[in-house]
Amino acid sequence: MKAFYTDHYVLPLPPGHRFPMEKYSQLRDLVTKLVGIDLLEAPAATDTQILYVHDPSYLVKVISGNLSPKEQQEIGFPWSELMVERSRRSAGATVAAAKAALNEGLAANLAGGTHHAYRNRGSGFCVFNDSAIAARVLQKEIHPKLKVAIVDLDVHQGNGTASILQNDPSIFTLSIHGENNFPFTKEQSDLDIGLPNGCEDSDYLSALNQGLEMLNRFKPDFIIYLAGADPHEGDRLGKLSISKDGIRQRDEYVFQYGLDHQIPIAFSMAGGYGKEIQSTVAIHFQTVQTALRFQQQFS
Repeated sequence: MKAFYTDHYVLPLPPGHRFPMEKYSQLRDLVTKLVGIDLLEAPAATDTQILYVHDPSYLVKVISGNLSPKEQQEIGFPWSELMVERSRRSAGATVAAAKAALNEGLAANLAGGTHHAYRNRGSGFCVFNDSAIAARVLQKEIHPKLKVAIVDLDVHQGNGTASILQNDPSIFTLSIHGENNFPFTKEQSDLDIGLPNGCEDSDYLSALNQGLEMLNRFKPDFIIYLAGADPHEGDRLGKLSISKDGIRQRDEYVFQYGLDHQIPIAFSMAGGYGKEIQSTVAIHFQTVQTALRFQQQFS
């Protein structure tokens, strides 16, 4: 199974910054030890690919370093050339994983899940919307009539994704998230399932079953899956109470759905802000291990 990484592009963040940048290199260190994983450096998304989704004036501002202080504050990262390159590579990793999954059933982006980025602005540690970009790349560069489902199981609603794709009937957006969590103004996905604070495994998995049943009506040809670690009970920002085993079952539900219907899946790690960074890394690693088991079953 191919897994694409971007962790050698490390943002120059100020001391005490909330974003757990080091989780990515720690994850790759663990993944390196797995038999059956082909680790590959992520390519950069091209301007053309980014412009399938984002406004040209926004792309120019990002590349040229002309984001205003307010725009940088909304993104949550200070502008730097490394920020631009890492953002390109993070989107490129999901694009590369999507192309690989078409041939192999499953493939991973060991970062990504930048679902708060809107067409014309970044937000919530997200500069370019990798899932929307990858979906459009598949349609514009490989299969024009491909129907794509974006299954977003980060604890925060995929507001940017919902906004960008709200008038696109060829891409189905599903978001299962904490109702009382960021973003506090939600957008409208094709299917939103908002969960109460403290939601536990059984209700979470029931919601996921409901969401996957809705996919049967859409009949996707491809799935982009945001496998957030932040629904975990140990997450600082999550507000839900999903056990590590519950997250393993969640991943199994999604990968089993793909296997049963022979739908390729590209997945990204998305959010994770554990009180202990090791707990977040362990959950992401569990997702990769789970995917590896399923990838070997795809015909």
